[in-house]
Amino acid sequence: MLDHALTKVRNIRGKDIMRFLGNNAALFAFLLLFIMAIILRGEIFLQPVNILNIMRHNAIIGIIALGMTLVIVLGGVSLSVGAQLALVGWISIEVFNATRNIFLAMLACVAAGIITGLLEGVLVAKFKVPSFIVTLGTMTIFRSIVLYGLTGGGLMVGIPPGGVGADRDVEVARIYQNISNVNLFQTDDFIGIPLPIIYWIALCVLMYLFTSHTATGRHIFATGSNEKAAKLSGIKVDKIRILGFAICGAMVALGAVVETARVGAISSAATGVEHNLDAIAAVVIGGASMAGGKGRISGTFFGVLTLGVMTNLLAIMGVDPFLHGAARGLIVIGAVLLQRRLDGTKEAT
Repeated sequence: MLDHALTKVRNIRGKDIMRFLGNNAALFAFLLLFIMAIILRGEIFLQPVNILNIMRHNAIIGIIALGMTLVIVLGGVSLSVGAQLALVGWISIEVFNATRNIFLAMLACVAAGIITGLLEGVLVAKFKVPSFIVTLGTMTIFRSIVLYGLTGGGLMVGIPPGGVGADRDVEVARIYQNISNVNLFQTDDFIGIPLPIIYWIALCVLMYLFTSHTATGRHIFATGSNEKAAKLSGIKVDKIRILGFAICGAMVALGAVVETARVGAISSAATGVEHNLDAIAAVVIGGASMAGGKGRISGTFFGVLTLGVMTNLLAIMGVDPFLHGAARGLIVIGAVLLQRRLDGTKEAT
C-alpha cells in the first residue's frame, strides 16, 4: 500500500501542480497575504475589529463583483458599475425623500439597476456592440445624469429635523440607515458582525447555488466558453447575455442600497469611482478568464478578500495611500500572467 501511494506521488506532474494552484490561486494568494500580515503586523492585523473592518469595507465591492463574475464569464466586461451604483443610489434616495417609504426606495433602486443592466445587455447581445464600448458609454451617461441631478455634490438620506412630522421622518431615516449600520451578535466583549458582511456572504451562497445547481447558471458558462456550440445545443445565447448584465445590474443596486444606508448620502463625483476597477480586479484574481467561460464565485470571494487584506496591510505599515493602487495593479497583472501560463499548460496536455 505504501509503494502504491509513493507511485502516485511520483506520477504527479508539474503541470498538475500548476493546474491545482491555478484553480485555487485566489485562496492561496489570500492565505499568503494573511500570513504575511500576521508576520509583519500581527498584533494589529489580528484584532477582531480590524478583521471585521476589512470585510465590512469590502462588502459592497464583493456584492458588485458577484455580478461582474457573470459578465466576465460570458466573455464581457462592465466598466459602468461604479457610475451605475451612483445613479441607482441617487434614484433610491430621491424616492425615499419623496415618499419616506424604505420599501419603495429599495424597490426603485433594484428596478433601476435591472433596467440599466438590461439596456447594456440588449446593446451587447442584440446589436453586437462590444461590452467594453457599451459600458464605457453608459459609464459616462450614468455619471453625467448623477452630476446633473446632484448639482450640490450630494444628497442626504432623510431631512433635517423641524416641521410637521419631523420626528417620524427622522425615525424613518434612522431605520433606513440601520440597514447597514447595525452589528449582529453584539455583546460587551464582541463588537458584533456588521450587516453588510451578512448580506455579502448570503449573496455569495445564493450566487454559488445559481451558477452551480441551475440550468441557467450552466448555460452562462457554456455561452461564455463557446457561443457557437451553445447555440447548436439549443441555448438562447442572446437571452443569457442579457440576463447576465441584468443580474449584474441587480447586484450593483443591492450594493447601492447598502452604500446609501451606510453613509446616508450619494456623492455625484466620488461614489463608486473605483468600484468598477476593484470589482474587475477581484474577479480576475479569483481565476476568471477575460476570454470567458471560466470563473468561480468562491474565487471571486477570495479575490475580494485578497485585495482587502493587501490594502489593510499597506495601511497598517504606513505605506502612502497613493501607492495602494499600484499594488492592486501588480496583483492583477500577476493573476493574468499565471492564468496565461496555466492556459498554455492545458493546451500542451
